[in-house]
Amino acid sequence: MLFDLKGNKIILASKSPRRHELLKGLGFDFEVRTKDVDESFSDSLKGADIPLYLSKKKADAFVDELKPNEILITSDTVVWLGNKVFNKPESAEEAVEMIATLSGRMHEVITAVCLTSLNTEKDGTSKQVVFHDLTSVHFAKIERADIEWYVNKYKPFDKAGAYGIQEWIGYAGIDKIEGSFYNVMGLPTQKLYVELKKFLNV
Repeated sequence: MLFDLKGNKIILASKSPRRHELLKGLGFDFEVRTKDVDESFSDSLKGADIPLYLSKKKADAFVDELKPNEILITSDTVVWLGNKVFNKPESAEEAVEMIATLSGRMHEVITAVCLTSLNTEKDGTSKQVVFHDLTSVHFAKIERADIEWYVNKYKPFDKAGAYGIQEWIGYAGIDKIEGSFYNVMGLPTQKLYVELKKFLNV
């Protein structure tokens, strides 16, 4: 039996069908709210600092609209390799080049999550917790023709690093991972479950 949400309602601020699936898989009922948020960040941010900053930035865009007894979940995922962040590709050509760069190498997938609610004991100010998880993903060497086929068929333009681990490339192109599989999909589900319980003091 899931823990008591103490009358709180979970709000997931994400358009990602993968995050919807993962939160549902944790057993929670939730409402989806979305808005376009500027996802730019300073070049001085490195590694985990990027999704930590962006998940909080996304949350801050909703704070004024939160109601008492609502818990907002925002999240951001980045692919990190060679001191460089791999965002969502803007074209098929860029997607192919991203995967070609990842091919035969290990990279890190970092997902940050921000939990936000109104702190009614402090005049409606927000209560916020931000955390992250990191998974090391080892790609086998993938032939360029296979990469092009994958990009043309799956069109991974809404995914950091231009790939979805739950798709063909995860079956055929990933040698091993160290860490949470679901973190690579977009939510560190085990950590999220633990952090939600702590957030609610249950």
